[in-house]
Amino acid sequence: MKTSNNTILITGGGSGIGFEIAKLFSANNKVIITGRSEERLLKATQQLQNVTAIAADITNEADVNRLVAKLTTDFPELNIVINNAGLAHYYKLSDEGANAYKLAGEEIQTNYLSIVRLTGLLIPQLKKQGESAFVNISSIAAFAPGHVLPTYAVSKAALHSYSQVLRVTLERVSNIKVFEIMPPLVDTEFSSAIGGNTGISPVKVAEDAVEALANNEFEKHVAGTADFYKLFLSSPAAALAAMNKSE
Repeated sequence: MKTSNNTILITGGGSGIGFEIAKLFSANNKVIITGRSEERLLKATQQLQNVTAIAADITNEADVNRLVAKLTTDFPELNIVINNAGLAHYYKLSDEGANAYKLAGEEIQTNYLSIVRLTGLLIPQLKKQGESAFVNISSIAAFAPGHVLPTYAVSKAALHSYSQVLRVTLERVSNIKVFEIMPPLVDTEFSSAIGGNTGISPVKVAEDAVEALANNEFEKHVAGTADFYKLFLSSPAAALAAMNKSE
């Protein structure tokens, strides 16, 4: 798939992985970034070129409807949507006072259901383009859950399954491609509470995302995810144990 002369929407584009993807694409593409914080989005656009910011909370139905209406009117040529916004809660299911139901609901809404809604609303627009794609930023946790991110892993497993079924569905009726980028722990503000400083650079994730599009590699296992996936295929039990070595 071509990686230049596209019009690209990136959710959660004001920082972390989303910002680095916007930075790589902005030189040769028209980029729209969205997120909840106008201040963060403004700071991001000041560092980039060919980037437009639209403040929107992708978990809020009214915000999403306004975003889609603006994209349809102002960016009718939109042909790539990168679903990057995410949320993770660091806790254990055994923690006293932890409201797993509430925390799981927030993660499922952000990491899975909001993507289902936005994708569904934008499929008609992407169908009109000659070449188009949805790119879902998933996680190594989709293959095996870690006990300190229990319901986050569940939400990413749901996104992984959704990415697969969306791919096989759209390839039968359109030119829309579906990519899934699956990094391990990444060093971002988002992951700081779970030892993110030991993770890989978000630049690496962005570079692999661009590479995946260029090579039509629909499920990209970034860095350590590649070896972990091999372990998972050989022994799901060993993969689960490896994901849960820490206390």
